[in-house]
Amino acid sequence: MATKGAAAKKELSAAQTEALLRTLQTRFEKNPGRHKGLAWTKVKARLEAHPEKLWSLQEMETTGGEPDVVGQDEATGGFIFYDCSPESPKGRTSVCYDREGLESRKEHRPANSAMDLAAAMGIELLTEEQYRGLQALGQFDTKSSSWLKTPTEMRELGGALFGDRRFGRVFAYHNGAQSYYSGRGFRGVLNV
Repeated sequence: MATKGAAAKKELSAAQTEALLRTLQTRFEKNPGRHKGLAWTKVKARLEAHPEKLWSLQEMETTGGEPDVVGQDEATGGFIFYDCSPESPKGRTSVCYDREGLESRKEHRPANSAMDLAAAMGIELLTEEQYRGLQALGQFDTKSSSWLKTPTEMRELGGALFGDRRFGRVFAYHNGAQSYYSGRGFRGVLNV
């Protein structure tokens, strides 16, 4: 997913940083219900104090995630960003859940896995709880689905979780970790 040049070093140029901050500010201001009581000036100051996180946010943006602030971590003071694109990010679809699932496929292997892509981007997959929290902020994945961080005991049995919204309800399902679909990607979380 990473582009060549500045991203290879996992840092953005001044122009890229400025453009990303403008995009994030516009999204923040258009969606106040996602972050009630939080001020953009504080978010921007935190982002500027942690420039190493901007690269991950740029990767979320570039792959279609439309990252936005959804809360603040009381323990660290960090701002929590989720992928808030209406559907699972297009640049992250057609992936198995993890490397083990990918390698277990005998044929028609996809190019990557959700867990590997997330690690390369410096983010984590949303948990089921985080996904339900996101769905409380709007309607997401009405035509797609997203892999969710799967509990170890379920993964050890060969399964993996994914979620979507259908028939006015949010569902979390299971599938084999080796499965992949063009309409299933993953949503990430980043604490800045």
